Amino acid sequence: MRRTLFILAGVMLGLAACSEAPEGKPVTRSELDGSRAAPEASPSATPTQALGPSACQSVTFETVPLTHCIVDPAQHRIGMANLGPDKQPFGSLAAFAASVDPASIAFAINGGMYGDDLKPIGYYVEKGERGAELNRGEGDGNFYMKPNGVFFGSGGKWQVLGSNTFFNTVGDRPEFGTQSGPLLLIDGKLHPEIQDDGPSKAIRNAVGVDASGKAHFVISDAPVSFGQLARYFRDVLKVRQALYLDGTVSSLWNPAGGRQDGGRVGPIIVVTKREKAEAQ
Repeated sequence: MRRTLFILAGVMLGLAACSEAPEGKPVTRSELDGSRAAPEASPSATPTQALGPSACQSVTFETVPLTHCIVDPAQHRIGMANLGPDKQPFGSLAAFAASVDPASIAFAINGGMYGDDLKPIGYYVEKGERGAELNRGEGDGNFYMKPNGVFFGSGGKWQVLGSNTFFNTVGDRPEFGTQSGPLLLIDGKLHPEIQDDGPSKAIRNAVGVDASGKAHFVISDAPVSFGQLARYFRDVLKVRQALYLDGTVSSLWNPAGGRQDGGRVGPIIVVTKREKAEAQ
């Protein structure tokens, strides 16, 4: 019965996603068909060959094309971005890209719970400053499929934890953090409300951290089910905790690959090249 209710709720939320949500309420992403415009080219004048090798590669899992980006603590740093110099949300990857040197960016991807004003509603930390408290409330939609979780870290140590576990065990504020949901994998097992390959399919993205400490970001390039995405993390990437980041609006900027997706986004996860960041 819970799965039936979830599928019905997903349809209703997908319809609601076509219009703005009331201010202060989370925008959750259970989508109808996962359609997406073709990725836009980056506006940067920097040739892609001058940006070095890409951290992202195209893969296929069960006939579904995915883009898999690997973040290595020895080579990269992770941070968050939401507000531009005018103290208003960037709102798009293009606007964010215009504010930074593309040579310093490995890639950027949207991720985290936000309201119709594009500001975070779930837990959010940027450069050590907390912008929103941990959200452990009840509600409808993907985010409230408990357990949801937090992707966070400091320096080169990154983690995905369930929100309650994060609340109970993490005392020090991390350098960055973003809350989303649901967890796709919990201790190596699919979330109890996620089917192996359910009927809801959409463009989706997620993150997990493997045993060696590398973070893996995956965004689908065709509609994918929650179960398929979860099993890619479990069976191919061998991670034990994976967190769903968003759907339909899921977007990636990969300067070295010449890819910049359009669309309206809230919090942005930014992966910088360590040598470039330390030189600035």
